[in-house]
Order: sequence, then structure tokens, then C-alpha cells
Amino acid sequence: MPALQRCHRPRRKGRQLATTESSAQSVKESLVEGPGLERHAVGLPGVLFQSVTFMAPGASVATSLSVGAAYAGGALPLSVLITFVGAVVIAMSIGQLARHLPSAGSIYTYPAQGLHPTVGYLVGWGYAMITGLVGPICNLLIGYFVGTILNEELGWSFKATWIGFMLFSALLVALLGYRGIKLSTWFGIVLGAFEMVVFVALSFWLIAHAGVAGNTFQVFTLKFANVKGYHGMPGLIAGSIYVMLAFVGFEAAAPLAEEAREPRRTVSRAVVLSCVIVGVFFLFTSYAAAVYVGPSKFQSYGALNGGSPWILFARQMWGLGWIVLFLAVVNSFFANSNSALNASTRTWYALGRIKLWPSVFALTGRRYKAPVFGIAVQALATAVIALPLALGYGPVEAFELLATILTAVMVCVYGVINLSSIGYYWRKQRPEFNWLLHFVIPIIGTAILVPVFCSAVGVGSSVFKFVSPLPYPINRTGIVVAIWFVFGLAYMGYLLARHPQRVKDMDKVFD
Repeated sequence: MPALQRCHRPRRKGRQLATTESSAQSVKESLVEGPGLERHAVGLPGVLFQSVTFMAPGASVATSLSVGAAYAGGALPLSVLITFVGAVVIAMSIGQLARHLPSAGSIYTYPAQGLHPTVGYLVGWGYAMITGLVGPICNLLIGYFVGTILNEELGWSFKATWIGFMLFSALLVALLGYRGIKLSTWFGIVLGAFEMVVFVALSFWLIAHAGVAGNTFQVFTLKFANVKGYHGMPGLIAGSIYVMLAFVGFEAAAPLAEEAREPRRTVSRAVVLSCVIVGVFFLFTSYAAAVYVGPSKFQSYGALNGGSPWILFARQMWGLGWIVLFLAVVNSFFANSNSALNASTRTWYALGRIKLWPSVFALTGRRYKAPVFGIAVQALATAVIALPLALGYGPVEAFELLATILTAVMVCVYGVINLSSIGYYWRKQRPEFNWLLHFVIPIIGTAILVPVFCSAVGVGSSVFKFVSPLPYPINRTGIVVAIWFVFGLAYMGYLLARHPQRVKDMDKVFD
């Protein structure tokens, strides 16, 4: 069971303290169902790789950054660098909030405490959506990559293979999640380390093969942002949508706060460290690919080898060793899906605990203390969301649509969390308020995100002259996001009218 709720207000001694504790205990018992999450189960390595694997270093290089190159061209490394700076700024804001607000509902608790519970509700509504999408996206990509390779190498039916492996992956991740957070995060450490070692090794090969003449730091300028219709800054911004998708996940350590040891320290460090580690990894691998292919023709990078450029690189550099790279990519998708299940089910658990969502989401298994209903829903989402979209648009187009939706919502969430850091430290932690950490940095991080968000939801070209519209069906992202939040606002209206306390409870912390 979660420990006594902390309200983060100065407590008085004596009888009033006892009354406060008794009241808090009553609130806790009314909000929590089942045995609760497993307390103090995961140390810093497990929490760190929860975020690292959610960012899916290897898979992101093989997919998200490849899509980004179709817009940014040879300036992809510059797009990565700019997004990296923005991501670190956001990670610092989240880390600052995690020091005081350890909770499974962390992502919505931060704005609920720093701004207002209704803002926390909207963030929670959005985050609950996108964490639920990550698993289906990853399982879809596992099916796509495995189906492509087995079709090319062994002649297996592409359609039957990708569908079969997609559904099998969803089932396997669900079973791993059911076995509890210790086993799940241990797998994350092993799988995450493996994929990064493989991609770094191949990147050294690519840089060496490019030679002295091929290596150039001009990839960190706009010189090679030469994609038709996206020359210069428009390409950089459009590419940043998919680069930001690659960075999404450094916050995924936060929902494990109630299962982490010393959560105020470990979660804060894990969020920032994971962003820095994976950001450097993205810079190194994107630079290696750009100089190997040639920055002037890098816009076609994502189309190489049928959309699997790194498989081609591995074949050219390692021969049969390409199989190791292929396994690293599939491994990365699986680790990402595993991490996403942890983040989504803990967020849904927190929402169920305060009865903002059906309380069945707060049910946990008695043996492994994992949110069993949430795990089942996450597994089912692959069949209900990813499969129909992939059958209708094709696996690649379905990925790009879901990925753009995910990025649009997450960019908005990150911006609100930046503002929450300002509000929380100014209103509730004034003695600790630092103008650089708690004002300047969050404002800069939010400003960097605005063009990316506008481009993702399809209004960028009408707001900024340097932003170009995205193609169909990706340009329907804004409509999908708007519909989701219209439903969210309608539900919030119902809650405020019938159960206002449930919305107010979004600022509660169980540690």
C-alpha cells in the first residue's frame, strides 16, 4: 500500500499533527485499491534505463531520425543538436519538480501543484493518451522490421508476418510487465545497453569509412538543408518533429517514483542523465550517418534499403554481422514497448487511484504488484489502434501518423511542465527559487518547442513563415489531437459538476 500522503505544507506539532495524519490516512484508504505498487523496488540503474529505453536509442536512430532526414536533409545533425538543447532544458525542469513531488502520477501532479488541478487534469489526459500509443507504435514497428527482413531473406508473407509478430510482441511485453517492475527494469538495463553498444560500434565504422575528406562539421549548419519544399529553416523545424519524437521518454522515470528507492534523488537524476546520454548518442549516430551517406544527398537516407538504412550500413560494413544490428533494432523496439507499458500503466494506476479514471485501473496483482488491468488494456491497444491504421494506410504511414500525434501532445505537455516548474517554485518553494533554474531555463525550453508544436498540428505555416505544412495523412494530426481534448474537456466538465474533488485530488502525492 502507498505510504502516508504528503500534502507538502508546513505541519504543526502535537494534536493538530495527529489530526492531519489521520485525515491523510483516511484519504489514502479511500483512494487506493488493491495491494498497491511494489515499494522501493528499483535503484538508480533501473530507473535510469526506464527513461533510456523509453527513448529507444537504436530504434529511434533507425526510424524517427530517418524520417526526420526526409525534411531536414543533411542538416539533420543540426536539428538533433537544437532539439537536444530543448530536451535537456525540459529534463532539468522535470528533475527539479521530481525532487519534491514523487508520485506515479508525476506528469500530471507537477502542473496540478505548480499551476492548477484543472491544468494537471488536461496534462494527465494528454499523457495518458500518448503513453498508451507508444506500445502500439513499437509493436507495429517490430512487426514491420521483422516482416520486411523475413520476406526479403526467406520469402515469408510480409503481411502475415508483420501482423503476427506485432501481436506476439504485444503479448510478450504484457507478460513481462505482469511479472513486476524489478524484472521489467532489469530487462531494460540489459536490452538498452546492448542496442547502444551495437550502434556506437557501427557509427565508428561509418565515420572511419567516410575518411578525412568526408567528415565535415557543416552538417551542423543549414548548408545541407536542401529537401525540396523544405529548404533551410522549414526543413529544420519539420525534421525536429521526428527528432523530438526520438527524445520523448526521458520523463518516463518519473511514473516509477513510488517504486524507486530514494525517489527524490534517483528520479531527478535519471531524467536528466538519460536525456544527456541518449542526446549524445543521437548526435554521434546522426553525424556518422550523414558523413557516410554524404550530406548533400542525405534527404534520401530514410528510403535506403526500403526504409532500413542502418541494416544496409551494417551489411556494407560488417557483412553477415548485419544480423547483430537487426537484432539491436528489434531489441530496441521491444525495450521501448516494455518501458512504455511501465509508464502508461503507472499513470493510469494513479488516475484510477483518485477515481478520475475507473478505479479498476488501480488494481494491482497480489504477487507482483503490477497494474494488471492497465497491462491488459495496453496489450489490447495494439490490436485496436495500430492494426487497423496499419491495414488502412500501411505500416509506415501508420507509424508516421501515430508518431506525429504523439509528438504534438508530448511537446505541449513538456511546455506546460516547464511553466509548472516556474509556478511551483515561486508559489510553494520560494526559499529555493532560482531565477536561472526555475524561470529562465523553463522559458527558453518552452520557446524552443513552440514552432515544433505548431508544425506538428498543422498550423505552423500560418503562424511562422519558416514552417512548411506536412503531407497527408500526417497533416490530420491536429484534428485527432483536438478531438481527444474535446472529449477530455467534456469529461472534465462532468467531473467538476458531479465529482469536483476528483479533479482537486490530482495534486496529491503518495510517497
